[in-house]
Amino acid sequence: MAHYIDGFVIPVPKKNVNVYRRMAQKAGKVWRDHGALEFRECVGDDLNIKMGKPFPRGIKTKPGETVLFSYIVFKSRAHRDRVNAGVMKDPRLAKMMGSKAMPFDVKRMMYGGFKTIVDA
Repeated sequence: MAHYIDGFVIPVPKKNVNVYRRMAQKAGKVWRDHGALEFRECVGDDLNIKMGKPFPRGIKTKPGETVLFSYIVFKSRAHRDRVNAGVMKDPRLAKMMGSKAMPFDVKRMMYGGFKTIVDA
């Protein structure tokens, strides 16, 4: 079965990674409760690569920032749309978003929905 993926690349100040992780753990529970199949948050570990364009250069990290690569797995785009509609109405998410400043620059977050073309 080919899944649908929401993918994110996020520049996060290194000093905020633990705050982000705690927020993401709560967000992951909300997405899973609404039916997401997987919710993954991954912090950069080997980013000084020579091939292609490294994530830090692509997203233009500032001194003291690292990159998070995150993705959520759904059954299909329609399933993603249903899950996300429920998540956006969930009071737990509203509480997280309204309680304090985000631990990263939301305007620099890269996001998109992706159809799986190889599922090996």
